[in-house]
Amino acid sequence: MSMVNAFSREDFERLSEKERALIARREKVLGPAYRLFYEKPLHFVRGEGVFLYDADGTPYLDAYNNVASLGHCHPRVVEAVSRETATLVTHTRYLHEGIIDYAEALTQTFPDGLDQAMFTCSGSEANDLAVRIARFVTGGTGIIATELAYHGLTAAVAEFSPSLGEAVTLGPHVRTVPAPDSYRVPAGEAKEKFGRDVRAAIADLKRHGIRPAMLIADTIFSSDGIFDGPKGLLKPAVDAIHEAGGLFIADEVQPGFGRTGEAMWGFERHGVSPDIVTLGKPMGNGYPMAGLVIRPEIIAEFGPKARYFNTFAGNPVAAAAGKAVLDTVRIEGLQKNALDVGAYLRDGLRKLAERHEAIGDVRGSGLFIGVEIVSDRDAKTPNAALTARIVNGLRERRVLISASGPRANVLKIRPPLVFGRGHADMLLNALGDVLEL
Repeated sequence: MSMVNAFSREDFERLSEKERALIARREKVLGPAYRLFYEKPLHFVRGEGVFLYDADGTPYLDAYNNVASLGHCHPRVVEAVSRETATLVTHTRYLHEGIIDYAEALTQTFPDGLDQAMFTCSGSEANDLAVRIARFVTGGTGIIATELAYHGLTAAVAEFSPSLGEAVTLGPHVRTVPAPDSYRVPAGEAKEKFGRDVRAAIADLKRHGIRPAMLIADTIFSSDGIFDGPKGLLKPAVDAIHEAGGLFIADEVQPGFGRTGEAMWGFERHGVSPDIVTLGKPMGNGYPMAGLVIRPEIIAEFGPKARYFNTFAGNPVAAAAGKAVLDTVRIEGLQKNALDVGAYLRDGLRKLAERHEAIGDVRGSGLFIGVEIVSDRDAKTPNAALTARIVNGLRERRVLISASGPRANVLKIRPPLVFGRGHADMLLNALGDVLEL
């Protein structure tokens, strides 16, 4: 994946002999495709709650990890996975209550009509399966995604994941549209512009003899720079793809499971009805689990004719992990916590903006926040170099975030849902120190 916060060979000589040796071993056995975070990579050996601990036992505040959404090594998930691993690990071609209990609990969190679930091991697989279904149901092949979207790594999905970089070629059946930039486009216009852009992409597909199959959108536009609104933002675009006979796929791999605070699922903030919702990352709090929730009429024809089986997806251990995550979100009130702490953190960031002209915009919903870093606030000029310095400066102060956006200038703040106000203060104090430099 193209990364705005990646370790490079230029940083290698600045590392200790021990660190260089470990990186050399890694490169020798894992090859050149993998990437490391930060100018000075981190070596973690343990996680607990909102903290990660390095080999020396030093704690780092994790304000970025969306996988461990309940916090690292949450005891409820650890216990559920351990218990089921010691009991039964098999697949979905045998009857088992666990996967049925989980699917019932999961679909109950969705609006009426999204009533059936299918399971995979990763978000990439979930989006790959969504493509298969969309093509089967619509008879089309055309796909519309945003210009810097990331939807996964399978061959089919990489073709509409532009954030993977120019070396990964987009498919000839793919059209990209700009994400709705609420910072540079007035809020009242962003929604209509996004709808017009999708209509133009549909028209271009048809002009080239390609029938549209689907529009897919990460409902908070995570890789495109984090755009949470205005509410209703997606509706004109979804109306357009439905009118063209295609499906709308809501990619909730990053914004789902209560992260936006206002709703369990990001699409609910925009008053739209997806045909398929894809899930992943936080679904098992670290256990590899993903899937999709789908309208029964969409799968009614595909299911009997195409069938679906995945050796590991939906196994009893995965079901136990997923159920523990849903239970914990409910029992610990983590959606409300995301709403409350997220608002507190955004307020703190806006107060920092009053003192630091480099902060051009603070946006987001719940515990998914984007901070646009600029060199000229009036001109809204992106400042990627300063963004990189901030990210690495926070790392030196033992606070972990990353960056996103087409101009590599948006701080991406996405902590576990158990993040508290005290943790927010730690982040704000560290960011204030870095901005003073």
